[in-house]
Amino acid sequence: MSQPLWDQHADWWQREFTDGADPEYVEQIIPLALEFTDGFERVLDVGTGEGQIARAVMAARGGFAIGLDPTRSQVEVGRNRAGGPAYAQSGCEDLPIADGSVDAVVVCLVFEHVDDVASAFAEIARVLRRGGRFAFFLNHPLLQTPDSGMIVDHMIKPPETYWRIGPYLREAVTVEEVQKDVFVRFVHRPLSHYVNGLIEAGLVLREMREPAPPPGFIAKAGEYEHDVVRTTPRLLALVADKPKMGSEAT
Repeated sequence: MSQPLWDQHADWWQREFTDGADPEYVEQIIPLALEFTDGFERVLDVGTGEGQIARAVMAARGGFAIGLDPTRSQVEVGRNRAGGPAYAQSGCEDLPIADGSVDAVVVCLVFEHVDDVASAFAEIARVLRRGGRFAFFLNHPLLQTPDSGMIVDHMIKPPETYWRIGPYLREAVTVEEVQKDVFVRFVHRPLSHYVNGLIEAGLVLREMREPAPPPGFIAKAGEYEHDVVRTTPRLLALVADKPKMGSEAT
């Protein structure tokens, strides 16, 4: 999403995806973010929105959390909702954070709206301490490609239901109307772009998760009752570490 669109539609995001409104955040994303950052005290949430992940980190284990977001209204709502984190207005390509000063970085559903992912990865590697953790979540780049979705083919008897995958290898920028009069800008890239970006930034991939949609999401949308969608991940999570040096290396 370009910055003007974020500014225009921040209230839509806050209404539909925060404060317990979205089961994917409540049942899946926030628990995974807490799992991936467990044991890390100083957590940076890049693209924090109104701060729900940063607040969850503080509520779960204390420590210290910072939420950064380029949209002023998101940062203002985060501060109003309080919960302990510190907030600042910033994009992900030039972080106002000192070198090696945070233990873990979380980036949730951000990179599919960012043009310069390489700079973002380099900045995240810079601010992480040695041995630090980087966890980020994406709309699954294979199964959420442009023009992908569930298809029911009535030309076949009995009708066949399958998940159509769009042009996966072709990088593309699209603007989609995700709700009436709400337009979101997406940047599609294949998974290799992100994995190679981690390598170039000097980070080491630790784990990849492709969770099935959670029960609360299935229950809210009747079309998702079909087994094809139950077994098609919407989310991709990648976890990487910044290597330790010298005698500290494991």
